[in-house]
Amino acid sequence: MRQPVPRAPARAAVEARAAAAAMSAFASLQVDSALSYLIAFVIPALDAIFPVLPSESAIIALGVATAGTVDPRIALLVGCAAVGAFVGDNLGYLLGRRFGPAVQRRFFATPKGERARAWAERSLDRFGLPLIIVCRFIPGGRTAVTLTCGLTGYPRRRFAAATAVAAVTWALYAFFIGRLGGQAFEDNPWAGLVIAFGASIAISALIEGVRRLLAGRRRRASAGNAVSADYSNGAGDGDTRVRSR
Repeated sequence: MRQPVPRAPARAAVEARAAAAAMSAFASLQVDSALSYLIAFVIPALDAIFPVLPSESAIIALGVATAGTVDPRIALLVGCAAVGAFVGDNLGYLLGRRFGPAVQRRFFATPKGERARAWAERSLDRFGLPLIIVCRFIPGGRTAVTLTCGLTGYPRRRFAAATAVAAVTWALYAFFIGRLGGQAFEDNPWAGLVIAFGASIAISALIEGVRRLLAGRRRRASAGNAVSADYSNGAGDGDTRVRSR
């Protein structure tokens, strides 16, 4: 019988240091760390304007890191994330409202940007407040919708109410999906982080898939109605010509 080959001491030492570094990184994101609250507020506040900032990933990571505690300050951490998200949404609205031409050039000048704004305007006309809430879970939707609300002069009070609901819902969702992942893999927080990220991506993909499906159905229905209208108009013209004879 072959005996298992022991791992080289150097490799074992490297793996041990990597594991220690990982645990140290998560240990720094606890409820007693000012860094945790800073991350929870600042990144969601800025990613409405700088979409490259990983706000959802940051809040999920905080959920994973604090999965082993029931400290009541967790509520404060979630509250910071919600307030940061609310501030970011309303910052986007303010920029669109006060600096419309500059925002148009910066975000909507390209063909892709023009399509994003056109989608946001159509969706706001059709859905209103529910869109402002749901756009937080649509990839790229938050920036397009918040800036467009400012550009088009969407009622400020209604916008603020919708973004308050959206911010609380999103903060709870992101934090607790991370917390579930962290609790499932309490001894391996990186695995919990990967599982939580995967679940978040799957949920976002599902929402985007449903949105595209509904949009496709609406386009087909509109096309069908247009064809029916053209046919009716043509038939009417034919009847008129027959009667005139």
